[in-house]
Formats: sequence, C-alpha cells, structure tokens
Amino acid sequence: MRAASAGVPALVTLLVTTMACTPERPVERPAVTPSARITESVPGEQLALADGRRVAMRYEKGRGLVEQHYSPRTGQWSHPRLIYGTRTDPCQSIELQAGSGTVTAIANFGRYCSDGEPPTESVAAVATGDLDRWDHHLTRKFDGWARATVTDDGRKVTFVRNATHVRVRLVWTAGDGFSDAVFTYSE
Repeated sequence: MRAASAGVPALVTLLVTTMACTPERPVERPAVTPSARITESVPGEQLALADGRRVAMRYEKGRGLVEQHYSPRTGQWSHPRLIYGTRTDPCQSIELQAGSGTVTAIANFGRYCSDGEPPTESVAAVATGDLDRWDHHLTRKFDGWARATVTDDGRKVTFVRNATHVRVRLVWTAGDGFSDAVFTYSE
C-alpha cells in the first residue's frame, strides 16, 4: 500500500513536468472572408439592398462619417471611404435607407451629442448606381433630418424635419445634386 501511494506523487510530478515542457499547439482559427470581416468587425449601421449589395456606415472618432459597400458580383467590400470629415463627436445613430436603387444616409455630429445634446452638424448623403460616389450636404446648428423620402424612380430625394413653427426641407436630384435647405416658418 505504501509503495503505491509513494509512487502517486512521483507520477503527478512527472505529468506536471511533462505538461509544462510540452509546447502548446496553436489554436486553428477559421479563415475570415471579406464579407465576414465587415459584419463582425465594423461597428455602425448596415443596410442590405434588394440586389444583394450591402452598405455599411460608421462614425470614426476624430475622422467623421465612413462608408463601405459590398458587391455580390466581386464578393468583396470596398475600401473605407470618408463621406464627411469632422472632429466633432458623433451622435447616437446613422439612419440608412434605400429605394429604387438610391441609398440615403442621415448622420449627426455635435459636442456631447451622444449624451443627449442636440447636434450642431447634420449630414444628408445620397448615392446611386455602384455607390462609389456619395453626395452630401451639411446643415449647421440644426436638430437633424427626421426622414428621407425617395421617389419611385430614385432620381429625387427629399429630406425633411418638422418642428414647432418650422418645417425644413432639403432636396437632392440626380441631375443637380443638393439644393439649399428651405426653412418655412409658421405662427
């Protein structure tokens, strides 16, 4: 009995020593495809289009509003593109919408905006076709666009904001780009 129990600590010591000296094998990780990389590592908003394309937008601190888009034809995401540059703090969300092949984005920036303060920079952005070119319009000291409406043919987008005693409208057309924001006041 004594011989068996005397051998147990020696066996445990031998196992611990062997385990400590055995090199660890690297853990195999699955291959990451470009499409998996963007959905897992890119924070922000994403929008799937009817034709299989996807758009991802995010705020980058100290840089501004950044966009990437996915092409099902190539199976890859575009390189990140700066749509609007600012060092101002981002607000809480980005509103993405699509209709008739036209994609719209509403994004806001402002000091302490993520804590509930109103934005001081409101961005309306529009892209069509292959999404390689984005038009954007900046409205300063404004509470932000409430919604964007795309016409059936996708050639006109109207951004609006209705507030007490004021209605604000901004129009983008495929031929002319953005108009100036129009503020209509009522009593």
